[in-house]
Amino acid sequence: MPAKNAFYAQSGGVTAVINASACGVIETARAHRGKIGKVYAGRNGIIGALREDLIDTSKESKTAIHGLLSTPAGAFGSCRHKLKNPQENRAEYERLIEVFKAHNIGYFFYNGGGDSADTCLKVSQLSESMGYPLQAIHIPKTIDNDLPLTDTCPGFGSVAKYVAISTREAALDVASMCATSTKVFILEVMGRHAGWIAAAAGLAAEQDGDAPHMILFPEVAFDRKRFLARVQRTVKRHGYCVIVASEGTQDAEGRFLSESGLTDAFGHSQLGGLAPALADMVKSELGYKYHWAVADYLQRSARHIASQTDVDQAYAVGKAAVEFALQGKNAVMPAIQRGKGKRYSWHIGEAPLQNVANRERKMPRDFISRDGFAITKKARDYLAPLIVGEAYPQYRKGLPVYTRLKLVAVPRKLKTAFKV
Repeated sequence: MPAKNAFYAQSGGVTAVINASACGVIETARAHRGKIGKVYAGRNGIIGALREDLIDTSKESKTAIHGLLSTPAGAFGSCRHKLKNPQENRAEYERLIEVFKAHNIGYFFYNGGGDSADTCLKVSQLSESMGYPLQAIHIPKTIDNDLPLTDTCPGFGSVAKYVAISTREAALDVASMCATSTKVFILEVMGRHAGWIAAAAGLAAEQDGDAPHMILFPEVAFDRKRFLARVQRTVKRHGYCVIVASEGTQDAEGRFLSESGLTDAFGHSQLGGLAPALADMVKSELGYKYHWAVADYLQRSARHIASQTDVDQAYAVGKAAVEFALQGKNAVMPAIQRGKGKRYSWHIGEAPLQNVANRERKMPRDFISRDGFAITKKARDYLAPLIVGEAYPQYRKGLPVYTRLKLVAVPRKLKTAFKV
């Protein structure tokens, strides 16, 4: 009987290192060819499975797959599609099993955040009840760094590095011009409910007066008067003020300052426009000249300055996912565990999905200064190792060289189509 094939899919917002996890999965599976057949990737995530739109990774060269280590974004395509609860719509799960049966798939590797962990758990549970048990392993990925039971989330370290560097460089620009020009600069970064990315900007400040002078966290209620007073005091003292604001900054009633009223495919509120809103407050109340920027996709796609630690960890969780499956494990997630010594170290542990799915890890209060505008030493000690090391891609003619895959489709075996 031929070895069972594996299905791998990327989910949600992509990162600078999610492809490193894909590389870890595919290279490790290839090293165990007798136990795992082919690795099929879903084109555009789980949608590829529902549509029976699979990519045959065995058609890619060894060099191309290894090139994923230094290529940002999702090489196989990602999606924001959350499977409905089985009680509401069992058809999607039945379709998944139908496709997996047709292609002899026995391993399910889902690379994503909290919603993906929930999907992976449900697929594991329902596949067994449907008479076609799958070994489902969740591979952690999220720049928000908000998954529980893992010290950090692959993708976060590189965003943290980008934000810290961008804050330092922009601050030097503002400082050099503040006597006659811009007094306030605001950088809006991602982070809906957890302020990890904004906190990383604090690494740029090494001595008194260094930017960022203020960090706005979702975990700390925004107070307009305190905010404006702090801006004014900072400008008077240093000549300028650099602010890093998490998009999820909320008022005392829990309302997002930047909520648009729309929701995405996962049911999350769409955020955006915090930086200009804050800038308008500064202009109308204090009269300072300002500039603002939104890091947006730039922060999560900046592979050219990725953290080596992050790349290594992203590859490691992909590799471990395959090893877990070969050990017969199911409904688990490879988790990064920090060593106990003063010198930073880490290893891969294991987290059960029932303790990961639908749970969010926010910034601990002791990581945020008493006034709510900065990080503490404890936060700095946690964050600093995650941005260490440079993992530059190869360059040609001044630009980074990124892998382009063939993305050869697997021939369909089912006669019926499925509308997503």
